Amino acid sequence: FKLAAGIIAHSGAMISDAVHSTTDVLTTIMVLFGVNLSAMKDDDNHQYGHEKIESLVGAVMAVILMITALGIGYAGIKSLFALGSGVSIKVPGRLALIAAVTSIASQEAMYWYARSAAKKIKSPALMADAWHHRSDAMSSVGSFIGIGGAMLGWTFLDPLVSILICAIIAKVAVDIGRTSIDQLLDKAADKETVEIIENAVMEINGVVRIDDLKTRLHSKKLFVDVEISVDGNITTWQAHGIAEKVHDNVEGICSDVKHIMVHVNPV
Repeated sequence: FKLAAGIIAHSGAMISDAVHSTTDVLTTIMVLFGVNLSAMKDDDNHQYGHEKIESLVGAVMAVILMITALGIGYAGIKSLFALGSGVSIKVPGRLALIAAVTSIASQEAMYWYARSAAKKIKSPALMADAWHHRSDAMSSVGSFIGIGGAMLGWTFLDPLVSILICAIIAKVAVDIGRTSIDQLLDKAADKETVEIIENAVMEINGVVRIDDLKTRLHSKKLFVDVEISVDGNITTWQAHGIAEKVHDNVEGICSDVKHIMVHVNPV
């Protein structure tokens, strides 16, 4: 619809917007593919699961968002220079303006829908895809202002808005990219989560102290390795029972923990 409106109404901004929307379809297919792969069960070749596929998709999506942002910014700067050189721009028709309004409403609705789903399943890839929808809505806002401004004689508005949109999308791309890379590089959990895990360990009767505690992000889940000290005079069975209680208590209290490995040291 946007492509047809752009051609009929002689709007270069709307034609560019239509091309941008096409990337939404392709990236959403990629996200769906990644999310489904990451949900596969552990197997002999991937004994810790496939969740990192989703983090990888999130990183790729961040790159696509950044490329989109730079493309919008470049087009805006190029248009500003063209206007400064005295290049005349053909005034678009009302159909392009209607297409821009329709696009803003539909893409913003897609953003909120995808954002809600991403928060529900804690998916960085889906959150990146949600922001890709919003970037399209922002692009359409730029098109709307540019088309409306051209109709009113204010042709400089379109490139200025494009540069602003570029900055906003680039910031989101950096944030999503950082989160995905942290997950791929096994970054440790935040201090609050570590404190919750420590408290869950020390709640168990028989744990004298925590000797060592390590955590690592595994997509939206956590792997934990903990060394605890127990009375060195108790039986192996008793020490094993304490370790099992630590395991169950941590996984029960902290839902983000996929697995905790407990090592027992004698005092």
